[in-house]
Amino acid sequence: MGRRSRVAEILVAVLLLALSAACGSRLPESDFEHDDRTPEPRDAAPLRVGIITSATSPVGGSAFTGPRDGARAFFDRLDARGGIDGRRIEVRTCDDGGSGVGNNECVHKLVEEDRVVALVATTALDYAGASRVSRAGVPDIGGQPIGTAYDTYPHLYGIYGSLAPRDGTPGWNGKLYGGTEVYRYFKREHGARTAAVVSYNQSASAAYARLVERGLRAEGYKVVTEQVDFALPNFRAVAADLKEQGSDLVFDAIDRHGNARLCQAMDEAGVHVTAKVTNVQNWTSTVADDYKEAPRCRNALWATGASRNFEDTGDTAVREFREATKDLKTHSQWQLEGWAAARWFTDAAASCASTGITRACVDAFMNRSQGYTAGGLLLPVRFDRLPEPPKTGRTCLSVARWQDGRGWVGQGDMNRTCFTVPQLAYAP
Repeated sequence: MGRRSRVAEILVAVLLLALSAACGSRLPESDFEHDDRTPEPRDAAPLRVGIITSATSPVGGSAFTGPRDGARAFFDRLDARGGIDGRRIEVRTCDDGGSGVGNNECVHKLVEEDRVVALVATTALDYAGASRVSRAGVPDIGGQPIGTAYDTYPHLYGIYGSLAPRDGTPGWNGKLYGGTEVYRYFKREHGARTAAVVSYNQSASAAYARLVERGLRAEGYKVVTEQVDFALPNFRAVAADLKEQGSDLVFDAIDRHGNARLCQAMDEAGVHVTAKVTNVQNWTSTVADDYKEAPRCRNALWATGASRNFEDTGDTAVREFREATKDLKTHSQWQLEGWAAARWFTDAAASCASTGITRACVDAFMNRSQGYTAGGLLLPVRFDRLPEPPKTGRTCLSVARWQDGRGWVGQGDMNRTCFTVPQLAYAP
């Protein structure tokens, strides 16, 4: 099974739009040169695990906290059941503020000062400290691939896996590859033929839109491109053209607020589409509120990803997640993936209990964890260091659509919704 396409995931970077993360000096290299692989005594203090999150960032306070909240819920439940080999988990969190300087400070604190055995569910807008984490030999387990770090460095294990060499250069000679499975799905399952791509006149947004357009054309779609001014977007004009062009699908490279306004304009213009396609970050329980002014468009929202729908409570693993997080005000797919990341660490650490839970032992488990699914929550994850990029790949999809009164409704078995599709190169 091929690695999950990163095309949907890199949309997170578009959230920055005209904003930029803070620049400045980096911490000295010497602060990160010590490689701590000494086993702790069996009767040592609780296991320390670090979680780095851009909890306060230029794109909003709640944009990146889902994986952290899901991981903490798992560890709380684990401790209530006795921990790992009788040792509870001591979670150390760090908010990097969405900046590279802040990220380096978090890495320094958690890796060097707190000496965590692993990082879990990292969700960093600017993962500037990734090379230091790798150099210290600290396994970073189940992080969200917002940037290129998880396709660049060894010891970093993104939630969706990687086929890249991870030798210090992103992907293969600086290029990453993504598949066209999302576009193939809507073409095969729903007969879609015309797709619109909406973007801002801003570099990150436009670059992502071009990537989506290329994938759609590779799958034989007629592509309608719509670009609006970032400062004064005219979504009514976009909606009118979408209706005129008869678009079956709408993809976008715009932020959450822009999406809500676009949907409202589509409803007002009487635009009917097969699907308004969004990504895993927007797969949340807040849709009814986010799109309260656009009921028709709201009920045309579809999300695709690589993890089991958090609303699929008929599944045992999902049911455990929902029970443990029942006190959270909202739920999201990123929370479920953070939960899966914590479970991944737990399985790795448990395998080391008899010999000593060290960074090196946990890392060795991660290198061996081909096909890992976190009890069925994830599509099977692979970490293969392929010397050449794949030309095609067999990739499966988790698909859900929003329906008022029911929430996100799963569309088929994610382990059977699979396609062999071309892998397209793009520069990150």
